[in-house]
Amino acid sequence: MLHTTLQSPKTKSKRSSKMRYGISRRKRALLRCLFILFAAFTFITRLMLTLRSLDAPPTTTTTTSNGAMLDLPAQLELLDLKRVAFMSSAETPIQAGPKTKNCATVDEMGKVFKGRILKDSFRVRKLIQTHFSINGAPRIRELPPEQFCRHGFVIGKASEAGFGNEMYKLLTAAALSVMLNRSLIIGQTRGKYPFGDYILYSNLTFTLREVKHLWRQNGCLKKYGRHLVMRIDDFEKPTKTNALCGNWRKWPQPIIWYQGTTDAVAAQFFLKNVHPDMRNAASELFGKPESLQSRPNVFGELMRILISPSRDVEEAVNWVIGNGGRDPDITLHMRMLMNRSVRAAQAALNCLKRAIRNLRQGSRPRVVVISDTPSFIKGITANISEVAEVLHFDYERFRGKVSDDIKSLPSLEFRVKDWGPAPRWVAFVDFFLASRAKHAVVLGAHRRVGTTYAQLIAALAAADSIGNAAPCVLQLICMVCYLIVGLILSGENSTTSRFSFLSSFQGNLLAEGLKLQVGWGHVWNRFAGPLSCRGQSNQCAFTPLLPPAWWDGQWQSPIPRDIHRLEQYGIRLSGFGTIDENQIHAFCSSRKNIVKTVSFI
Repeated sequence: MLHTTLQSPKTKSKRSSKMRYGISRRKRALLRCLFILFAAFTFITRLMLTLRSLDAPPTTTTTTSNGAMLDLPAQLELLDLKRVAFMSSAETPIQAGPKTKNCATVDEMGKVFKGRILKDSFRVRKLIQTHFSINGAPRIRELPPEQFCRHGFVIGKASEAGFGNEMYKLLTAAALSVMLNRSLIIGQTRGKYPFGDYILYSNLTFTLREVKHLWRQNGCLKKYGRHLVMRIDDFEKPTKTNALCGNWRKWPQPIIWYQGTTDAVAAQFFLKNVHPDMRNAASELFGKPESLQSRPNVFGELMRILISPSRDVEEAVNWVIGNGGRDPDITLHMRMLMNRSVRAAQAALNCLKRAIRNLRQGSRPRVVVISDTPSFIKGITANISEVAEVLHFDYERFRGKVSDDIKSLPSLEFRVKDWGPAPRWVAFVDFFLASRAKHAVVLGAHRRVGTTYAQLIAALAAADSIGNAAPCVLQLICMVCYLIVGLILSGENSTTSRFSFLSSFQGNLLAEGLKLQVGWGHVWNRFAGPLSCRGQSNQCAFTPLLPPAWWDGQWQSPIPRDIHRLEQYGIRLSGFGTIDENQIHAFCSSRKNIVKTVSFI
C-alpha cells in the first residue's frame, strides 16, 4: 500500500533549500579532499625529484644483488652469472665482488623483499574488491534467470587436516575465481563449513547447496537446457592436470574444482600457462614471476575479505590482548617439532631484536610468541621479557566458551609431534592472535622455516597492517600518507611499507645452504638450490609474503628433487631455474586433453 503525504509549497521550499545546502556542503568536502590529494602528490613529486637529483646513479645498466629491475643487457649478464654459478656449484663459495659472486646468503636473497608490498598490494586489493562486488553472492543471486544460468563458479573444498594446507585449498579457489571471473563456492561437509567452529566465512561466497537450489529455481535445466556440471582438475596428478595446457577461461562447465592445491604453488602454475588469456590473468593477480620485488600479498588480501575468527575464538584473542589493550607489534612463530634447540632460540632472539629496533617507537613493544612446543615458549619468554612485553595464549588458564565446547572432541594423538600437544582449537586462537601483529612477523624453526601456517599468519598480518579500504578519494589520500611516511622515515622508494616478514636461520641449518628447505610449498624452497651459499652463519632475512612458485629470480635455483617433479608436469627445468617455453608448447600440443566431470542436475 502506498501512502502519499501532501506538503505545502513553503515546506517544499525549505526542504529543497536544505538539500541544496547539503549537496553544496558535500561538494566543498570533496573539493577539500581533492585539494589535499593534489598538494600531497605535488609534495611527493618535488621531494622525489630532489632526492633523485642528489643521488642519481652514473649509469642505468646495473646488476643488483637485491633483485632490482634490470634492463635487457643486465638480464643477459645475470643469466650468464646463474649458468656459471650452476656449473661451479660443487666448489667452495667464492666471496668476491658482484661480478664473480656465484652464490648468496639468505640475508642477501631476502633484500629484494624488504618492505615491498604497498603499491602492488593496494592494486590487488582493489582488483579483489571489484571482483567480489561483481561476482559476490549478493549480486549474483539477483541476476535474471537467463544470466544466472550462464554464470560460472569455482568451488574450494577442504577437510579439517592441517590448517595451513587446507586453507590454501580455499584461497586457491578464491584466486582462481578472480582469474576466471567466476563466483566462489565454499564446499561443506554434511552442512558444515571447514573449520566452521573457529572461522566465519564472508557472505560474498556461495554454498553448493544454495547454487543447486538457485539452479532449479531459475529453471536452468528446464528452460535453458543447462546442466549443473562440475569439472575436476587434480593438481596432485601431474599427468592429468590442465594447469599448464588448458584455457580454463573457455571451459563451459558451470563449476570448476581445482583439487589438491595445498600451498601457494598451484595457483601460480598459471603464470606459465601456454594460453595468453590464462597467463595474463595470472600475471595481473600475482605479478610477473621474475619480478620478485613487485609481487603482491595476494593470499593475505583474500583472507582479509573472506575469513574472520568466530565469536568464541575472538573472545580468546581479546582475553590475551586484554580488553581494550593495544594490538601486538611483533609475532614470533617457532616451529620446533618438540625440540628445544638452543641455536634456534638464539638466532630467533637476534632476529626479533632486529625487528624491535626497526619499530622506532617510544612505548615498550608487545610480542606474541606461538609455538607447537609449549616448553620452548617457557624457555624463550624470559629472554624476550628483557626487551618487550610477551603475550602468549595459555589455553589451560582460559575459561571461555570455546574451551568448554571442545572438551568433548577426540584428540588427534598421532599428530602430536607435528602439531604439538595443545588441543586443536588452540591453533586457531594462535593464528588470529599472531595475525594481529602490526609491524612484523618473525619465523624460526628446528628444521624447516616458513611452513604454510606461518606464511598465512604473516600474509594476513601484512594485509591488515596497510589499513582498511576506504572510498576512492580517501583511499588515495591514505595511500599518499603511507608513501610520505615511508619516504621520510626510511628514505626508500615509494612502494615500501614498514611491515616486515623475517626468517631466522641458525648456522647449522645452513651448512649446505638452503638444501634442507625441501618442502614443495615452503617459502624458501625456490632458493634451496646451488646458488645458496654453504657454511653460512646465523641469518635474519626478509621473506616473501607471496611464496614463489618458479625460479625466475636472481638467486633462485632448484634442488634435484624439484627438477624431477617438474618433469612429471612436462617441464624441463634447468639446474639454475630456467625453462624452455617452446618445449612446454610442444608438450601441450602432443598431450591428450583430459576432462573429468561430475553432474549434479
